[in-house]
Amino acid sequence: MPPRHHDIADDLRQQIATGHLQPGERLPSETVLAERYAVSTVTLRHALAALQGEGLVEKIHGKGNFVRRPLRKIMYVGGWGTLDPWTAAEPALRVTVRSTTVQAHGHLATLLKVPVGSSLAELSCLSLEGETPHGLARTYMPCDLVPAGLLDDDSAYRASATRFAVLSLTSAAVRESVCARPPTPDEASALRIGPASAVLSLTRIATDSTGRVVEAAFLAFPGDRVDAVFTTHHVIDERQTQG
Repeated sequence: MPPRHHDIADDLRQQIATGHLQPGERLPSETVLAERYAVSTVTLRHALAALQGEGLVEKIHGKGNFVRRPLRKIMYVGGWGTLDPWTAAEPALRVTVRSTTVQAHGHLATLLKVPVGSSLAELSCLSLEGETPHGLARTYMPCDLVPAGLLDDDSAYRASATRFAVLSLTSAAVRESVCARPPTPDEASALRIGPASAVLSLTRIATDSTGRVVEAAFLAFPGDRVDAVFTTHHVIDERQTQG
């Protein structure tokens, strides 16, 4: 006989599929649902965890469990560190920005090729559609390279949803490393996903014409909420074509 939480998950899944539970609707409290199904709250949470893992239910800390609205993917444009303007410009999409100053240490100092303890500007960006997060980015730049006014509250950066992970517009080369992995605890909390969910993780390193690293960005997107596009431009040697 299947475990009881499977039956509960099947019942709630059916209610969502048939529209009895609408997108955005708050589910009854876990205590009420446990009483309704005559199970313990532990069993009930196993059922909800299964639905959360399937993307049918979203748990918002301090508010409860909600039927997740159909997810729309955004597009990350590789090489530019931007979100596709066609999707990023949608009124429902917004980016929150938080800035601070930190000291370079460990892996961060190595990536930016700066002495340990150097001052860095840090921008943390969170892309949201309504209350649903779509992407998280943390971007770092040596403080002596930060353009005047960039970190001000009224800077143009904060008004632009498309420059999601870019501080400098003067980089000559960009190197991006991409992988799929489980989220860190901080990422899972910020993106409101389970620890077993997969994120698309990008590390973006930009250098100027002298080879100096001007910024490093770490991006994480829930795997079911983003498409990433990378374009390669081939340089044609005109001497060969004319030969």
